[in-house]
Amino acid sequence: MKLDFEEVGVTDLGKSYGPTLALAGVDLRFTAGTVTVIRGANGSGKSTLLWLLALLAHPTKGAIRYGRYGVAHADDLRGRIGFVAHQLQLYPGLSGRENLVLAAKLQGISYANERAEALGEALGVGEYWDRPIRTYSRGQAQRVSIARALLHEPRLLLMDEPATGLDVKSTDSFVGLIEQEKQRGAIVVVVTHEAKFANAVGDRILQMERGRIVEPAP
Repeated sequence: MKLDFEEVGVTDLGKSYGPTLALAGVDLRFTAGTVTVIRGANGSGKSTLLWLLALLAHPTKGAIRYGRYGVAHADDLRGRIGFVAHQLQLYPGLSGRENLVLAAKLQGISYANERAEALGEALGVGEYWDRPIRTYSRGQAQRVSIARALLHEPRLLLMDEPATGLDVKSTDSFVGLIEQEKQRGAIVVVVTHEAKFANAVGDRILQMERGRIVEPAP
């Protein structure tokens, strides 16, 4: 079932790992066609928030709503989410092309090859497109990871330090892709330490400190 939503909202969202409090009651709204950037020091809760929004972890308290849908629809909602995690989620023995085509087929995208080729070209995967991922530099693999998250034209696009390892040219191309996603009406949430990149893509920039949101960022 293909679910649609124009907004994602979190209410009093909290997450603890044993005695460690990662999120301390976050209230936020993310809307279609808007890029929200979240900045903050390591350990401030940014990545935890993304994992909860991606429905890959369970909150200790609070609620997340995807339009009128809640976590009871998690299996269907995950198909509407694209996630660039800080840890690369790629098969090292497969090439960049094979990773994308496999992901597209698993998500039931009928135009898997065409979509993979278009994203590979847009991100400049180029001459290493058919080499195994294990031979890639971090920046090269990051481009494939970004393409994988964009394959199915997600409603909610979550990205954790997506510009890691990208050179200036690749970053410029990536900024253009984020703008395309915004114009398409995607809900985009980006975690980054890089101020220049944050200013280039963000419609609003929030600061997270000790599991709480400080708005706006200083």
